[in-house]
Amino acid sequence: MRMRRVLLLLPPLLLPGAAAAQHEHHEAVGTVSFATSCAPAVQTQFEQAVAMLHSFWFQEAEKTFRAVAESDPQCAMAWWGVAMTRLGNPLAGRPSAENEAVAREAADRALRIGGKTAREQGYIHAVDVLYRDAANTDYRTRMLAYEAALADVVAANADDPEAAIFHSLALIANAPATDLTFSRQKQAAQVLNPLFARFPQHPGLAHYIIHAYDSPPLAHLALDAARRYAEIAPAAPHALHMPSHIFTRLGYWDESIATNARSAETEPNPSGRFHPYDYMVYAFLQQGRDREARKVIEDSGTEVSERPGYTLNIVSYNHGAMPARYALERSAWAEAAALPEPAVEPAQRSYPHAVTYFAHAIGAARSGNPAAARKAIGVLESIEANLMRAGDAYWAGVVKAQRLAASAWAAHAEGDDDTAVRLAAEAADLEDTFEKHPVTPGPILPARELEGDLLLELNRPADALRSYEAALAKEPNRARTLFGVARAAELAGDARRARAHYQDFLALQSKGDGTRPELEHARRYLRS
Repeated sequence: MRMRRVLLLLPPLLLPGAAAAQHEHHEAVGTVSFATSCAPAVQTQFEQAVAMLHSFWFQEAEKTFRAVAESDPQCAMAWWGVAMTRLGNPLAGRPSAENEAVAREAADRALRIGGKTAREQGYIHAVDVLYRDAANTDYRTRMLAYEAALADVVAANADDPEAAIFHSLALIANAPATDLTFSRQKQAAQVLNPLFARFPQHPGLAHYIIHAYDSPPLAHLALDAARRYAEIAPAAPHALHMPSHIFTRLGYWDESIATNARSAETEPNPSGRFHPYDYMVYAFLQQGRDREARKVIEDSGTEVSERPGYTLNIVSYNHGAMPARYALERSAWAEAAALPEPAVEPAQRSYPHAVTYFAHAIGAARSGNPAAARKAIGVLESIEANLMRAGDAYWAGVVKAQRLAASAWAAHAEGDDDTAVRLAAEAADLEDTFEKHPVTPGPILPARELEGDLLLELNRPADALRSYEAALAKEPNRARTLFGVARAAELAGDARRARAHYQDFLALQSKGDGTRPELEHARRYLRS
């Protein structure tokens, strides 16, 4: 199937910079070929919309699909496209009730108009299954039914790359976070990689290969896709951000910062910038570029609103994570304990709010205030219960790991070190049973790293070294973990390993502000 280069004419107001306000620009969104029975006059516009959909540029994709429907009222696939945009990022969880209602209406319009070919009918059936009886049917059940319906489209249309691509995304989205063999992701990659070789300018192929390999043991396999995606679809903000998922996994902080800066600059929606900003803050902090991290947080603003394709919880998570990371990554425990509480009723607290209470608990305990830590731990426990009642076992598990890790430090602050060590291990072992969510560049502080901190404080450097090394295997090139490995090796009498890791730590901090106290310790050790 011949693929066509898709260009998008954007009004100047959507583009950053003064020059954008003066004249129109043509911006690439990738190369897509998606045959339809719609009027030939709208075919290119329809493919523009599909290209934007593949890069999760939902608002612009929906506008374009609706424009196609207006130009050709008999184009059922235009309404299929509208329904697809309201799914949002399928890896981010269930869409809002409002989005599902709009999607259901669009799917119904597609059904009423009717696909003109069996292939189009298959696509429309798949999106109908996805939103059928949404109020009474579990989201995962519907997603699995959607995946099965897409598998039927693939089986009936072996020459249709789009069917294979959308099915692969459903495979990835439906992969359990607890499957650390990544079997579904590998299955999807087996389809996506050969297609990417055939269609190297297709935005969805680069995008979904990154998602397929977004895990510690597989990330290196997506490095080529990560380095190419931003140039395939430079008009799409998410396409500029997505490479950083792989750069973060590999500890490539300069590349993560650069691509997220481009993404945030291109994104017209202020709340849409929180996601690349969070990844950017994380990268700056690993390099000790604390002033730059602080500037990003300040520039992000305080207004939090739902953005197209992403629930308020997702947007709130990244917004709340940035100041928590800023305090905790710098070991500024009193600062972490004093972060403002989220302005939300207790019954409405969810996993985004747990970030702040986790920071409160760790910060208070490590500042010697176990009573305040216990208060924050109580809130974490209530959030965990809220999530379990809502049937969200994944995020309940994440919050439980946070609660256990914080409880370990509270127990240590109370002088109960046996309990502290047991709880720290439980937290780390639990966190090791599931993958991180795509919303975040990593845990707010890895539980295994916190276990290493505790063991080091208890003068058990050999045990701490094992914890730090395990943390570093999952989260490479992390500043706190690198220093912890070096310090534990030093105290364990392993001078060779200590020197190597102190050198790695100083190299990582070479662009930093030079204000962290760990720097002088590392230099002093290497001089000795």
